[in-house]
Amino acid sequence: MPKVKTAFICQACEFETPKWQGQCPSCGEWNSLVETLVSTKSNIKNQKSNIVGKVLKLSEVDESSSLSRRMEVGSSEFSQVLGGGLVPGSVTLLAGEPGIGKSTLLSQLTLYFASRHGKVLYVCGEESPEQVKLRLDRLSEHKKTKKAAKDNILLLSEIDTDRVVVTMEAERPMLTIVDSIQSLVVGDLSGMAGSVGQVRESGNRLLNLAKSSGLSTFLVGHVTKAGAVAGPKVLEHMVDSVLQLTGERSGNLRILRAAKNRFGPVDEVAVYQMGDAGLVEVTNPSEAFLSETQTGVAGSCVTVVMEGTRALLTEVQALVVDSSLPTPRRVAEGIKTSRLNVLCAVLQKRAGIALYDKDVFVNVAGGLRLSEPASDLGFCLAIASSYLDRPLPSKMAAFGEVGLLGEVRRVGFADRRVREAKKLGYTTVVDGAQMGQIGKIVRKYLKEK
Repeated sequence: MPKVKTAFICQACEFETPKWQGQCPSCGEWNSLVETLVSTKSNIKNQKSNIVGKVLKLSEVDESSSLSRRMEVGSSEFSQVLGGGLVPGSVTLLAGEPGIGKSTLLSQLTLYFASRHGKVLYVCGEESPEQVKLRLDRLSEHKKTKKAAKDNILLLSEIDTDRVVVTMEAERPMLTIVDSIQSLVVGDLSGMAGSVGQVRESGNRLLNLAKSSGLSTFLVGHVTKAGAVAGPKVLEHMVDSVLQLTGERSGNLRILRAAKNRFGPVDEVAVYQMGDAGLVEVTNPSEAFLSETQTGVAGSCVTVVMEGTRALLTEVQALVVDSSLPTPRRVAEGIKTSRLNVLCAVLQKRAGIALYDKDVFVNVAGGLRLSEPASDLGFCLAIASSYLDRPLPSKMAAFGEVGLLGEVRRVGFADRRVREAKKLGYTTVVDGAQMGQIGKIVRKYLKEK
């Protein structure tokens, strides 16, 4: 058996060194040397072969493969995010902040799979089997899981990746859940659990087994302070789907978003409500986001955004107060601060809203994070409403992209947004189609009596 060899390779210039260093001697990058398994010269020589690889014509590909047989996951919202169900042999990475509900969601998925599809292997990397059992028992009280289904749930308290792979090959479960990928280690590497090399090699071995054996796998991943998936970026490239569970831990709403999906559309979202029974899907997210909206209060505006193929109504709030600082503050929750600065500058230049000596705070109710520019008009109206201390008309919704010249541009899926707003009782929908300037819209709905 050939001897395993490891080396530290720079991720920027591929410089190789036998020992770790803080700075790469070749390119000067810091913390870029990652321990990696490499092949010896004898291995490279033995791996050379003149055998031609097997190729398939497009007409020879079996159309009735496992990719067309999706498995139900017990939640219509979850199924929509996955693209219509779980594909056999797929590897999905689920990431989120600590305590957001990742283990709860996968525990509910475990109970459903054990009841409907068969054997489930739950790898307890961060918890003991007793802790996992307590959570499953608590959730199964609401689901009334039968004893036969509980016998299909196999708990494996192991952090060695190779032992996990061997167990998966022996048990052949319908679903494997690894909680979490940062807890696994490969004995061939000297790095600690959670390091870039360990996460990459562990993910690669689990991915190879899932693809070769058709074993569906969920990997739980940590996130950084910035909200990105922790570990090497190559892990997100390797897996088939990347799901992110977000929300305010102090609230009860959770949003499951698909950032990558090889078997369906991206940017689809599922909205859940955390309760005693775990995560309960919210069939009408707009009503959940607008359930506590106050009418007749300055600084509030309802906007319509698209999350995947779904139109959602949510409330955006603004507070404008006199500033005691040389540089007024701009604080944003739910959108980027840079975008807030742009909108404040446009309001001051094009709508006569003097914000040069005002602190501006904006927030998206419900913990939703808005990335599309269609919410610009809603934020502008909320800021202008707070500045003028005059509420917007009741049952009014607004959406549209605001440009630097003060124009309100049309956005995609306008008809779908209007229908969703009308369905929830909003009689006035402003989208910039009739009045294309932010100044005109502010004067009509806020300055004119």
